Amino acid sequence: MAVLVAGSLGYLFGAPDATQNAIAELQEADAKRDVKQIVELTSSARVTVADLDKVLAGLAAALPPGGALNARPADAEEIGEWQRMMRQAVDRHAESPSGTTATNVARAGFRAAVNAAAIAVDAYAACQRLSPELRQTFLDLAARQRSAAVMSWSVAATQLDQINIDAGNGHQHVYLTSLPGEGSMLADNVPEGTRE
Repeated sequence: MAVLVAGSLGYLFGAPDATQNAIAELQEADAKRDVKQIVELTSSARVTVADLDKVLAGLAAALPPGGALNARPADAEEIGEWQRMMRQAVDRHAESPSGTTATNVARAGFRAAVNAAAIAVDAYAACQRLSPELRQTFLDLAARQRSAAVMSWSVAATQLDQINIDAGNGHQHVYLTSLPGEGSMLADNVPEGTRE
């Protein structure tokens, strides 16, 4: 009986070290996986931001804050190109591998932003088929959807900057540049890649 008790006590006191080591190994593996995901997400966001800047600048000209008097309507070819770019962006951000909470938040923010921008473009395209008396109401909704996309992107870009800093990659600025004054956050003044 004494041998059984001594053996059990030995296990109880020895097992926590093994458990702690296993937990530490899992945490290290998660951190490495997350760094890889952060780099991939940053790369995807850089590709997308270039397209979004073009699409959202075009939409801003077609749906200016001042309303229809200042608008430069887009033609069918331009709208078709916007829709093509937005489908690619939606597809690029559709995959959702599980990462840390902070990385998942950034990923979900970018997904929400590209989906909102795609809806804004589709709404603008649909407005072209409406009668003039109905069109303005729905153009205003498309403009609001565009603004929601811009704000969502800026939140995701801020989160991406922070997770890159935390991962040791330094500042990574993937903000929209084409739409100042849309209520979005902008990049800080710290140079790209600076580690804090």
